[in-house]
Amino acid sequence: MATQIKRGAAPAPPTQLVEMAWDPITRIVGSLGIYTKIDFQQRKVAECYSTSSIFRGYSLFMQGKDPRDAHFITSRICGICGDNHATCSVYTQNMAYGVKPPALGEWILNLGEAAEYMFDHNLYQENLAAVDFCEQMVRETNPGVLDLAEKTEAPHAKEHGYRTIADIMRSLNPFSGEFYREALQMSRLAREKFCLMEGRHVHPSTLYPGGVGTVATVQLFTDYLVRLMRYVEFMKKVVPLHDDLFDFFYQALPGYEKVGYRQTLLGCWGSFQDPDVCDYDYRTMNEWGKAMLVTPGIIVDNELITTNLVDINLGIRILLGSSYYDDWQNERTFVDRDPLGNPVDKHHPWNQTTIPKPQKRDFNEKYSWVMSPRWYDQRSGKYLALDTGGGPIARLWATALAGLVNLDGYIEATGHSVKIRLPKTAMKPEVEYEWKIPQWSNALERDRARTYFQAYAAAVALYCMDKALAEIRAGHTKTWSDFSVPKEAIGCGFHEAVRGVLSHHMVIENGKIANYHPYPPTPWNASVRDIYGTPGPYEDAVQNTPIFEENGPDNFKGIDIMRTVRSFDPCLPCGVHMYLGEGKELQVVHSPTFGQPL
Repeated sequence: MATQIKRGAAPAPPTQLVEMAWDPITRIVGSLGIYTKIDFQQRKVAECYSTSSIFRGYSLFMQGKDPRDAHFITSRICGICGDNHATCSVYTQNMAYGVKPPALGEWILNLGEAAEYMFDHNLYQENLAAVDFCEQMVRETNPGVLDLAEKTEAPHAKEHGYRTIADIMRSLNPFSGEFYREALQMSRLAREKFCLMEGRHVHPSTLYPGGVGTVATVQLFTDYLVRLMRYVEFMKKVVPLHDDLFDFFYQALPGYEKVGYRQTLLGCWGSFQDPDVCDYDYRTMNEWGKAMLVTPGIIVDNELITTNLVDINLGIRILLGSSYYDDWQNERTFVDRDPLGNPVDKHHPWNQTTIPKPQKRDFNEKYSWVMSPRWYDQRSGKYLALDTGGGPIARLWATALAGLVNLDGYIEATGHSVKIRLPKTAMKPEVEYEWKIPQWSNALERDRARTYFQAYAAAVALYCMDKALAEIRAGHTKTWSDFSVPKEAIGCGFHEAVRGVLSHHMVIENGKIANYHPYPPTPWNASVRDIYGTPGPYEDAVQNTPIFEENGPDNFKGIDIMRTVRSFDPCLPCGVHMYLGEGKELQVVHSPTFGQPL
């Protein structure tokens, strides 16, 4: 659109866009690159492209495998959240085999996954993402903000022990900051909790279809509970500390709510099965999905579109657009209809055929190995570029709006908020925190939700601990149910990886895997422009983000862009894997003396 100029007025100077790239993005795992065009005159990002340079290949080499190996193989998709993949794969196999685990097995699995949320969110939030808000970083990018932080009293100083906002920032300095080091110790405790329930981290050794191989004893749960209560006490410091920090940024930088802002398009697939309801039958999936301890749901502009896992499943579409693949429209259809008789789309994961097509990167055509998962909204006829907000904001938002979760005084979903109650600990009294649905889906609120969900996961663990001990006291110590693998079957599993939505879809033919597609959160968040030109969530959130950094183009750090991208908790191993091309072989020669690549 041409700019209208008033008669006699001098014409506006031409806009000069500066191309800047961050490839790879640091403090994450994987090969994520962010390419931008920045308008320093208007102080905003004009364009953004999210790229990933390595191919995802698990869907190909899963073919022909024994279905019982699926969770062991898919857990290797990622060295960060491999247990989430193993769990989701087990859910998928439970459906395909028609097996229901004993209640105690489910409570143990829930305890393991709760520990994973506590471990990973704590490590990422306090030791990776929080570095963007530490004193050293703020001094380099916004010295004026640091000056104000020195003069600003922390409202919750009595709870967390830091008098000013600047004191909080100093405590976040890598390795030297007190809070930074304390968080590292908490991560260790949380990982130990996980290993007690699932054997080892991050690839579980005691997790199987039909339940778990964990030996359930009172001592096992006591060891877990001791560590859990220390973590609960730590949360009573973490939540008020981050509330003070994030509230300060809104105060110090008016307009900062626009950093990382995008329309509220959130997806959550639900987490923590309730064994009293869940039987893994597809035909009852709506009922047991709503009984999850984190409610599944799709949210558009603060409206909860659905909580029905059947609807969520059938709406998933894998589009291509700007990614390095050929379409599979003319390939075989594996599943025409679901077990309820509903038609299944050709671009649903059950029917996907992965056809890689390596090529030169071109931002006008194809530029990434990440596909474009979308959810088809039948009401509007649109393919929604859902994001997970890094996981917690979508989980809390869906759970809050649905109002279905009420866990014996630990957690209450109210319809507009989630109340989290943590009991008395060694040094601190009982507390109640309330996560309220925010005004925006933006960088700061994604980070804030991650803090609250750590407390949520701790409260879920306390609830599951009560349930598990009740099973043991009642003499119900069985943790695994036998099963057989059918010759022909389909299955799907829905779970929340740490970073958000996770689904696995499997087709079994002649007792072997004929088709298998895992879709973790990163392909959703890092997806690229689809066939309709709709940008993916990273791209959408970075585009039009205002620039508050005080540095000019010559010394630009891109801190507002980095806070935006890292608020989604990127983890590219789930999105991509290595592709060398047919007939090529990668060889690494190691020194016999030092074992290092030559």
